[in-house]
Amino acid sequence: MIASAEWKEGTQYIGRTEVGHTIPIDADSAHTTGPSPMEVVLTALCACTSVDVVSILQKKREPLTSLIVSAEAQQAPAPPRTFTHIRLTYRISGKVSKKAAEDAVSLSKNKYCSVSRMLEKSAAIEFTIEYADGATGE
Repeated sequence: MIASAEWKEGTQYIGRTEVGHTIPIDADSAHTTGPSPMEVVLTALCACTSVDVVSILQKKREPLTSLIVSAEAQQAPAPPRTFTHIRLTYRISGKVSKKAAEDAVSLSKNKYCSVSRMLEKSAAIEFTIEYADGATGE
């Protein structure tokens, strides 16, 4: 895997992936032109675990209709401002069983999500699951 970041001007950068996708990154505290580098990392965590959970629930033939994973993180007060605590919230829609959802989230956190595995070396990661729109939670 190859990635790069190119400084454009001021506090603005363009992140590039090996296949040519770009991400605007803004190191200014207001982040007016893009996310900060740490916001990109937190978003990557949400995306990584989402991919796992959707895949697992689909393989279990659970009737998932929607999944939103959000994250709230605390950072160390002084540089390097690493994450110290992350709380993930999984909002699941569809008549997904509680056991299947809990198993999928646990497997993602403990086995499959490489971003989570890296971040948990410096941050405690907790999660909650919310069931909406007909999710049984049973």
